[in-house]
Amino acid sequence: MTRKILGALLLVMAAVSLGGCFPMVVAGAGTAAVMANDRRTTGVQVEDSNIEIKIAQLDFGKAHVNATSYNRRVLLTGEALDEDARKAIEDKARTVASVREVVNEIQVAGNSSLASRSSDTLITSNVKTRLVNSPKVSTLHVKIVTEAGTVFLMGLVTPDEGDAAVEVARTTSGVSRVVKAFEYIGK
Repeated sequence: MTRKILGALLLVMAAVSLGGCFPMVVAGAGTAAVMANDRRTTGVQVEDSNIEIKIAQLDFGKAHVNATSYNRRVLLTGEALDEDARKAIEDKARTVASVREVVNEIQVAGNSSLASRSSDTLITSNVKTRLVNSPKVSTLHVKIVTEAGTVFLMGLVTPDEGDAAVEVARTTSGVSRVVKAFEYIGK
């Protein structure tokens, strides 16, 4: 952890000496600071991004599928036309290298509208904004996904942090349901 912080400080010092490159280095330093405070290792953070890219490249036919990976656990959300398609999507996601577990929350329904997806994006933003003001849980430890008004919470959290995040999400305008997909630490 100390090495990561030292590395971020070295980036900032290098930025000052490079003048015109300062904005780019500051952004990089900010990313380094976020990565240093994430409870996942840097390797797992990169692997989560790779998993999401690999699943996005799979052919799911006419289904609307979102894949979110956190600590190599994949949350599938969206819509499939029938139960067979829903199961086939899950099976394909399980074949992606490094996937440890799949949580299939795909609904059997027609694809959501642009208006519905926009509303979900707004709900996610509102939950994130409210979490920033929470003294009980850090937004760095919780990943938020919203689909059809349902907020899915992922992350590596203590039970108290998980409860605090659920309370924030549950009391946010527009949220119809909250689903915990946390991994708990420090039990």
